[in-house]
Formats: sequence, structure tokens, C-alpha cells
Amino acid sequence: MQIQIFTVGGTFDKIYYDALSDFHIGEPMAPEILAEARVTFAYQTESLLQKDSLEMTAEDRELIRSKVADSPARHILITHGTDTMTLTAEALQGITGKVVLITGAMQPARMRSSDAAFNLGVAVGALQALPDGVYIAMSGRIFEAGKVKKNRAAGRFEES
Repeated sequence: MQIQIFTVGGTFDKIYYDALSDFHIGEPMAPEILAEARVTFAYQTESLLQKDSLEMTAEDRELIRSKVADSPARHILITHGTDTMTLTAEALQGITGKVVLITGAMQPARMRSSDAAFNLGVAVGALQALPDGVYIAMSGRIFEAGKVKKNRAAGRFEES
């Protein structure tokens, strides 16, 4: 199995600098997490954007869509900010012949108490089992695009 990983920023890759929450989006963390897990499947990573998802535009989503559609890989994993990943998932609907999974983190992967590694693992496992379509892997669950929302108050994703 070959997985194409596209990173677009978000909390998954954030680096915080001070107590005022000053941050920037750092280098992708997915390859480091996968190396630590000693995975045996082939993957390649391409950083498309380094943005907080609240700053993403329609043009950014079109870039993501074109990269996914043009990729020769059938299995696509996207690390994305949690605030607007549902919008990107909906923008990717209709791409055929691929399993596309979007995941993110509520806490940066660089933090000890992050959910990033768990979410990435759930996403990789789901990529191998799901039929073609667009999905979100968050909160230990897999959701179909268009049928999920972020519950900010509870700090989790749930069916919409």
C-alpha cells in the first residue's frame, strides 16, 4: 500500500512560542510520528500549505482538491486544522477512485498530551479498510464527509 500524505497546517503541526499563544505552523509532524511507529508501508509527504485552518480560502481548498484528484495514489491522508476540516472534506466529495481521510489534532503533535499520533494511527488503519470516499478521522471515530461537526464545547467531533 502506498499512502500520499498532504499536510496543510493546523494545530497538528503548530509550534507555540510563548504564554500569549504566539505560534507558527512548523514542518509536518506526520513523517516523524510514522517513523517512531516503525510503519512498514510506503508513503510520501507533501506540504501544500502551512496555515491555521481558519485562514484557509476557497482557493486553498481548490489546490487541495486538485492535488488529491491528480495524485496517482489511491490512498490519500491529509493533516488539517480542526476548525474547518469539515469544509475541506465537503469540497473533496465527488473525487472518485480514492479513499481520502482527513485528520488533525486538538493539541499540537509536539505536545506530550496531544491526540495527533492517535488520530494519525486511526486514519492510517481506516485508509486500509474503507471503500472509496472522503472521511474524517477524529475522536477515535471515522465520519463520512458532510455528516460530521466539531463540538467545540466538548472538544470532540460527532455526527451532524
